Amino acid sequence: MSVDDIWKSETSFWLDGPAFYARFMVAEARMVFPAPVGILKGKEIPESLEGAPRWEAVEMKEKSALQLGATVVLVYRATGRRGGTSAYSALCSSTYVREDGQWKLLAHQQTPVT
Repeated sequence: MSVDDIWKSETSFWLDGPAFYARFMVAEARMVFPAPVGILKGKEIPESLEGAPRWEAVEMKEKSALQLGATVVLVYRATGRRGGTSAYSALCSSTYVREDGQWKLLAHQQTPVT
């Protein structure tokens, strides 16, 4: 999987549901979201998506990737949209690691941009 493929995976984390998360993140992954969500870890992450509305679209700008061995860090500005709500913009970073021969999400963080 190339860095371009990891960017495609990153988009899927925004748009796809819990099954995608369970398959493409490490078991003890961590995610940091603005309040009220806060810090999520491991199984809490896909469980938190059950029944939650998914993003209909996401646009990523100012994209940057850094690879060091079996670790890739993505950094970008995201603007997401979902039904009936105003756009959500955030500065984001995601860290991927190689596990069992494939790239999996280790950590994700979002800082809202107003």
